[in-house]
Amino acid sequence: MPRSVYAVAARHRRKKIIKQAKGYFGRRKNVHTVAKNAVEKAMQHAYVGRKLKKRDYRALWIQRINAGVRQYGMSYSVFMGKVHQKGVQLNRKVLADLAMNHPHAFKAVVDSVR
Repeated sequence: MPRSVYAVAARHRRKKIIKQAKGYFGRRKNVHTVAKNAVEKAMQHAYVGRKLKKRDYRALWIQRINAGVRQYGMSYSVFMGKVHQKGVQLNRKVLADLAMNHPHAFKAVVDSVR
């Protein structure tokens, strides 16, 4: 019975890591042991970055809404309190887009919650 070797599977595993490390500098791109560490760290940063992106966008939307409602003599917290009280079904992303790109429509929303 022939002996079983894992050369094909091992090469595939290593090639996968090297392929993910494409564009890295120095040995990080072509030495498997170094590339493996670099790719693992990059994956951690990518995972954290996806969470941070959500946080950053929410903060941006809040700033845009705040800037939009300040023109009409309201603060962000008062405006959002009234939005929830009146039952307006617009989220922060949509409100921020209205405040920035469609000021007339945003003014209509502000007038409706007053």
